[in-house]
Amino acid sequence: MAEPVEDVRAHAFWSGTITFGLVNVPVALFPANRAGGVSLRMLAPDGTPLERQYYDPETGKRVLYDEVVRGYEIQKGEFVLLDDRELEALEPEKTREIDLRRFVPVADIDPMHFERAYFLVPASGSNKAYRLLAEAMEKTGMAGIATFVMRTKEYLVAILAEGGILRAETLRFADELRPPEAAGLDALPDARPADVKRFEKAIRARAKPDIDPQELRDDYAERLLKLVRRKEKKGQDVVAAPAGDGARDTDVIDLMAVLKRSMARAGETARGGASLKGLTKDELYERAQALDIPGRSSMTKAELIRAIERVAL
Repeated sequence: MAEPVEDVRAHAFWSGTITFGLVNVPVALFPANRAGGVSLRMLAPDGTPLERQYYDPETGKRVLYDEVVRGYEIQKGEFVLLDDRELEALEPEKTREIDLRRFVPVADIDPMHFERAYFLVPASGSNKAYRLLAEAMEKTGMAGIATFVMRTKEYLVAILAEGGILRAETLRFADELRPPEAAGLDALPDARPADVKRFEKAIRARAKPDIDPQELRDDYAERLLKLVRRKEKKGQDVVAAPAGDGARDTDVIDLMAVLKRSMARAGETARGGASLKGLTKDELYERAQALDIPGRSSMTKAELIRAIERVAL
């Protein structure tokens, strides 16, 4: 079933401007892919959804998020520690531009570099410039190569045009691709011409003008959903998570309850004019985690504060 257009357009990942010489095209970025398959939750026997926690493998002691530090392994078992301030200082400067400084033939881009697709949608009355750029790129068969910053990460991106629509494809950097030699493909024998012709004939005999949509279906996901619905209809193995207002014996649930009560108080404080700025980024993240704020792991301190205030207020 197709996703309603209004649901997709309500969640722009990024908004800014494509610049090309003296031309500026305001656009918004929307995901062209969505998660497929069937998602399963990990549950306790009584139906309570489980959560992942950090533990020290030596002592078995639980490590809270604000106690976790990050490090780069320079050799086996030896790390260089990096704190939030050092990492934030390395973050790219935020920009609202995709500057198309270089164009290359689309056919010259190795498909292995393509990572994730996004639609670029015209904004702020830019339909004419958008259509002009899309048509020109499509007729020349060129793709624009640029970098842009989304959230706190810089992306390499190819801007493509197809059917009058601009699409952004984030690209994997060169060091993210393995060479064929890594899979042992550096010393293959040459194929005999007669064998090549025989295979060509077999391929042409099975060739089709386009892909059958039936071949793109996830058969396993469909079988799994049928099994779930059949068991649900019979009332077989159906469990409901226990009510959250009862007392629990686990420290995890107690901690979450405390954090949520704390955030309720934070909301009251924010309404009174006080600020969350006095908290550390780790403390803000802990509260964002308690409130189940999406995208919290990539937020800056200021973004965490705004997100918490929106939920708490």
